[in-house]
Amino acid sequence: MKLCVGYKNYSSWSLRPWIAMKVKGIAFEELFFPFYHDDSLNQFAAEHKTPAQVPQLIVGEQVIWDSLAIMEYLHETYPDQHFWPEDKQLRTLARCAAAEMHSSFQAIRSECPMNCRQQRRIEVSKEVQAVLKRLAEIWALFEQAPNKPAGEFLVGEFGAVDAMYAPVMWRVRNYGLNVSPAFERWAQAMYALPAMQDWLAGARTEANTYVLEHYHMGTLLEE
Repeated sequence: MKLCVGYKNYSSWSLRPWIAMKVKGIAFEELFFPFYHDDSLNQFAAEHKTPAQVPQLIVGEQVIWDSLAIMEYLHETYPDQHFWPEDKQLRTLARCAAAEMHSSFQAIRSECPMNCRQQRRIEVSKEVQAVLKRLAEIWALFEQAPNKPAGEFLVGEFGAVDAMYAPVMWRVRNYGLNVSPAFERWAQAMYALPAMQDWLAGARTEANTYVLEHYHMGTLLEE
């Protein structure tokens, strides 16, 4: 398998399947597309008749070009890795939360773009405050979910829903935002993952080559 990704410092969608596969120990070849600096992604998309976006997972002759579709493919292909919980009620909650992340939270996406290398501060808008409130509500639903196994992640062990929210960890952490104690515990566990530290190391490596100024919002605190 080959996973097409963008910049590790900025590409929030790339992080999702990348961290899922790394944590679960699924081997893949990484294909890097610096889409603001060359037209390699456009060429790839034209060849495979897919959108010019990342991530995309190549499996033999098939290309899977949506992050949630990639998660479902991994779930079906590696059932022993438990990308989704076995409990039906918990699995439904996890899928609802993942789908909401896939389609919502536009304010925090636009006002707090993912920037792993730097800690910055911004003036939080009402729209971002509403997002933070909604995140707290989602985390409370998982905290209160019946039949939830013990563990540091949303459904006990790390799964697809954690991967879908992984970029939110960076946004909340690196912009100094506050959600809830439950979210903070989860964020600390996500940050401590060896795979997440590998991603961060890759983001730092890019600093001398790829800088996208429009992703550097607010006042710089730490780099």
